Amino acid sequence: MSAFPNSPRLVKGGLVLVDPDSGAVQKIIVLQYNPDTLTRTLQPQGVTGETADRSEALRLKGPPIETIKLDAELDATDQLENGEAPATQLGIHPQLAALEMIVYPSSSQLQSNHALAQSGTLEIAPVIAPLTLFIWSKSRIVPVRLTDFSITEEAFDPNLNPIRAKSGLGMRVLSVNDLGFSAKGGSLFMAYQQQKEKLASQSAGGTLSALGIGGIP
Repeated sequence: MSAFPNSPRLVKGGLVLVDPDSGAVQKIIVLQYNPDTLTRTLQPQGVTGETADRSEALRLKGPPIETIKLDAELDATDQLENGEAPATQLGIHPQLAALEMIVYPSSSQLQSNHALAQSGTLEIAPVIAPLTLFIWSKSRIVPVRLTDFSITEEAFDPNLNPIRAKSGLGMRVLSVNDLGFSAKGGSLFMAYQQQKEKLASQSAGGTLSALGIGGIP
């Protein structure tokens, strides 16, 4: 049965992996279900410490450190009922693996570094991962780094393939302080902040009388 033609199209959140230099899209991971809640924490970056004086009490060194946490649910029940592959052979293994590979260097990169080490190379640079973008509507397209990742597998098929799971994702927003202004991720962060500024300008201001005062003493 087709959906009602006038029903709104459901926009989903997800993660996109892009080349950190060119911005070319490498992989798109769409969340199967939008989480019911999304927790964001902003830690202001003020001037603190022994060297700070009173003249710096109101200064900000840069954008706040923002962290995002959510629980993503994965469920193969509908696909199994309809006999759809690969769920019938693998359950939700492919979806879980796609998420997990965000925090893995590729096997070819590991083998290359091993070969360099075996040949006597003294300094081996850490592997450069794709730039991860967290997308939560067109107003929130933000570069992130996964900081913690938990998976709770809740049900299995007869072959012990997981068919239902919940994945807890913790992300740290990468700002221009982390990436620089000239990097692709830096420009995406600036667009993210400018969108915040645009939204904030549309918020109706309050009045002092609403606070029970007639003016600032």
